[in-house]
Amino acid sequence: MDPRPRSDEVAAGAPLVRILAVWMLIMLVETAHGAMRAIFLAPRIGDLAARQIGVVIGSVLIFAIAVATVRWMRAHTPRAQIAAGILWAGLTLGFEILLALAMNLDVSRILSDYLPWRGGFMAFGLVFMAAAPRLAAKLRGT
Repeated sequence: MDPRPRSDEVAAGAPLVRILAVWMLIMLVETAHGAMRAIFLAPRIGDLAARQIGVVIGSVLIFAIAVATVRWMRAHTPRAQIAAGILWAGLTLGFEILLALAMNLDVSRILSDYLPWRGGFMAFGLVFMAAAPRLAAKLRGT
C-alpha cells in the first residue's frame, strides 16, 4: 500500500490555505481602509462617527472580497462557508487585540468598539464577516 496521500486528500487541505490567504487580503484592505478613515474621515466628523461609518464601509469591502474569492477558496458546502467566516471573524478579533497591544493602545478602548451600548459597531461587523462567505456563495450560486 502506498503511504503517500492521494491527490484528492492533498486537495482537501487546500481550502484552509486559501481561506487564510483571503483573510490576509481582507486584513490588508481593512488596514488601508482604517488608515484612510483616520486621515480623511475622522478629522471631519469625529472619531466615533468615523469608526461607525467604517464598519459599514468595511463590511462592503469584506463582502466584495468574499464575492470575488468564494469560488477560489473552494469552500463548497454551506458548512465550510460558515466555518470559513467564523474563522475569519475569530482571527480578526485576535488580530485587533494583538495590534492594540503592539501599538501600546488601551485594550479596553479597542474592546469598546465591539460594545453597541458604547457606540461600537464592530460586533455587528464581525457577525457580518462570519456570514460573508455563505452570503457570497449564495449570490454567486455556488
